[in-house]
Formats: sequence, C-alpha cells, structure tokens
Amino acid sequence: MASKLLRAVVLGPPGSGKGTVCERIARSFGLQHLSSGQFLRETEAGVLAQQYLERGLLVPDHVITRVMLTELEKRREQHWLLDGFPRTLGQAKALDGICQPDLVISLNIPFETLKDRLSARWVHPASGRVYNMDFNPPHTQGVDDLTGEPLVQREDDKPEAVAARLRKYKDAAKPVIELYKSRGILYSFSGTETNKIWPYVYTLLSSRIPPILSEEEH
Repeated sequence: MASKLLRAVVLGPPGSGKGTVCERIARSFGLQHLSSGQFLRETEAGVLAQQYLERGLLVPDHVITRVMLTELEKRREQHWLLDGFPRTLGQAKALDGICQPDLVISLNIPFETLKDRLSARWVHPASGRVYNMDFNPPHTQGVDDLTGEPLVQREDDKPEAVAARLRKYKDAAKPVIELYKSRGILYSFSGTETNKIWPYVYTLLSSRIPPILSEEEH
C-alpha cells in the first residue's frame, strides 16, 4: 500500500455508471467503496432520508451530510472512495471539515444515453440491486436474481421524471465540479460506455496508488 492515504470521489449524474466504476476501483485498488445510497438504507439516520426518497425528493443536505460524516469519522485511517456524496456545494464544504479529497473523477455521459438507461432501470428495493432491461436484465423478468422478490421501477426513473431529475443534478453539481476543478484535482471522463471509460480511470488511479488487480482482472 502507498504510505499516503488516498481519498477519492466519483461524481456523475443518475445512470452514469458511477456505482459500477466505484466497484471496479474498490476491487482493483483496495479502496473502501462508501456509497451514500447504501448508508441511507442501512443506518438509523438513513431511515429519515428514505422518507424523502420514497416521495421522489432529494435528501436534504443536513440529513445526508450527518449520515456520511458519521461514517467517514470511523474511517480516518483508511483509503476510501465516495459514491453519491458530495452532491451539492454545501455537502462538499461539510466534507472539507473532515478531509479534503485528493482526487475527484467526474463522469460525463450524454443526456440521451442517461435518459435511455434510467428509463430501462428497475431495482430490488430491499438491497438496492439495480438491473437494466437493456444490458443487465434479471435472469427472470421482473424478479431479483438472489431473492426472487419483485423488482420495481422507481417513480423518478419513469421517463417523464428523468429529464427534470437530470436538470436538478446538473444545477446542484455544477458548483461542486467548479470547486474541485479550481483545486486541480478534478479529472473528467466522457463516453457512453463504462467499459470504454474504465481503462482511463484505471490508468489515473494507478498513478496514485499501486493496483492489487490488473486492468483485465477487475
């Protein structure tokens, strides 16, 4: 392991493949993948957040910040990778109070690609497992592979809600991206396929921390 701890953030709109990229980074480089969605499902404070998500609303800054900073406090001596946080400038400034990220990866995916991906997305509510009917469908249509429980399409993944959701993300993320760009730690990757973006992400991370898996083994 490198002697210096690496703290990284992956930014990207809904449907950008952020979770997939984070999982690959975690496996290839040994970073702890800290997903805001997972903590919102599993922690006590996250119960409050679920009430917002169920109504298709964004979780308020103070709620998600409390959840994430509590988890980060436990991991002061670990390499980590943040997924889904910070989403707003307020969250980014709160994160600075604990630790300034060393590296921020921004995924830029065309609007039409995001719209198509989100509209084809179904989830298993209890675990958060995500399926895409176009390129990652369940073994049996409409049910989760592991539990056999029914999948649902979230209200905000329905086509009519997607455009508004993407605009909302873009407005909130712009100042966050500008902040990290001004610090010289932002690296943007554009494309429509995660597999084509991944080699560039892998090369970037390899320049900061020794990989534990080769690019092909991810």
